[in-house]
Amino acid sequence: MPDIAFVKPTLPRAGALVLPLAEEAPLAGLAAQADEATGGAIARGLEAAKFKGRKGQSVTLWAPGAGLSKVVAIGLGKSSDLLAIGAEAAGGSIAGAVAQEREAVVAADALTPSLAAAMAMGVALKSYRFDRYRTKEKEEDKPKVERVAIAVADAAKTKAAFAPMQAVTDGVFLTRDLVSEPPNVLTPAECADRCRALTKLGVEVEILGPKEMKKLCFGALLGVAQGSVQEPRMVVMKWMGAPKGKKAAKPLAFIGKGVTFDTGGISIKPAGGMEDMKWDMAGAGTVIGLMAALAGRKAKADVIGLVGLVENMPSGNAQRPGDVVTSASGQTIEVINTDAEGRLVLADVIHYCIEKFDPRFMVDLATLTGAIIIALGHEHAGLFSNDDTLASRIEAAGRTTGEAAWRMPLGDAYDKQIRSDIADMKNVGGRPGGSITAAQFIQRFVQGRPWAHLDIAGTAWSGKDLPTAPKGATAYGVRLLDRLVAEHYEG
Repeated sequence: MPDIAFVKPTLPRAGALVLPLAEEAPLAGLAAQADEATGGAIARGLEAAKFKGRKGQSVTLWAPGAGLSKVVAIGLGKSSDLLAIGAEAAGGSIAGAVAQEREAVVAADALTPSLAAAMAMGVALKSYRFDRYRTKEKEEDKPKVERVAIAVADAAKTKAAFAPMQAVTDGVFLTRDLVSEPPNVLTPAECADRCRALTKLGVEVEILGPKEMKKLCFGALLGVAQGSVQEPRMVVMKWMGAPKGKKAAKPLAFIGKGVTFDTGGISIKPAGGMEDMKWDMAGAGTVIGLMAALAGRKAKADVIGLVGLVENMPSGNAQRPGDVVTSASGQTIEVINTDAEGRLVLADVIHYCIEKFDPRFMVDLATLTGAIIIALGHEHAGLFSNDDTLASRIEAAGRTTGEAAWRMPLGDAYDKQIRSDIADMKNVGGRPGGSITAAQFIQRFVQGRPWAHLDIAGTAWSGKDLPTAPKGATAYGVRLLDRLVAEHYEG
């Protein structure tokens, strides 16, 4: 990621200049200075290109004069309609436009400090790269940008507005790193060890291994893990940031499915595309990144993050279809399909969360079902909840951050699909409503507590560039849940 600085509006003598321009707005401020310095070349170039400042429109003018290598105009749409999410998307466009420049100046002097900071966040988010395993790469394919200076009217206020955004960006990058790692590197033990780094931010980290989980009767989670030579872990992360007078309030809880590689077990998946199952731990990755974001910006809330980390492998010791396991809650589960393993992991971790922390609410995240992709594509995560207030707040935070969630139904008719003939329940309910019956399964372990389940199978990874995320791991949920906490549960 390039260094991002906030500076006074001064015309650069070299490099790239970016002009974020509202629809039909005349050149003003630093943009007008640049046009004057280039003898009107910028205005003429924009007119020739029929640039109107429409949202998503962009034009590049090469070597317009005054020592500038190029000028890039980015359309913002109507100024009255510009929100933070639009400024972030423009920032993402800026990141791509200046990637091959050493330095760039963004003329954001017409924007408010909050919008300019959001634009800077967009630059940062889109600049992410996961390249630690590349040993040979053409120079022209490597980004060269080292510094992006955001020229603003009030640099101090903009910098202050950006500070918490930087912490959230760091959390997003941590999640993207974890989700991008190959499964031979990011084993359950390795993922747990990386959580220890959060102690530097003030997060309390506790790691439980197989012995501790066996004592806790984690029969569902351990059943998933038993086919792998990689031992499972559960990590408990605590950020206790509520003001002293608020310490009596119950903590918020976020729980992540962390299957570091999912073959499907004995119910093995097809070979084609199985390599993607390294990101079956994206729910856990999001919770880890969220805890980093909350601690990094010193969130004024008590928050618990829990992740269950396992590898689901076929072997002579693997769980079989037809096995019956006893969960930590005492409920028995007939395992019909060993590829429906994430809900088994969540069942035990959720029960532990309730017994240990008595949370105000719980939100779990999991790349749980392919069925949610059939239902919603890659545009929305599936949202299931037993609490209307919590659900509506999550939906609103999703709209604000661009991490959209669509509420799906729950009900007794779906719950009947997971009745077992020999146990309290079975872990799948057939193809109809597959994402719903998976949520119904999880709901059986929440003990009526306020709860939401986010099925992020369609949003955790993107096969194409997004406005503020390059192709690959998106870190869906970090920004959404950070916003949920910030708007409703701090102070």
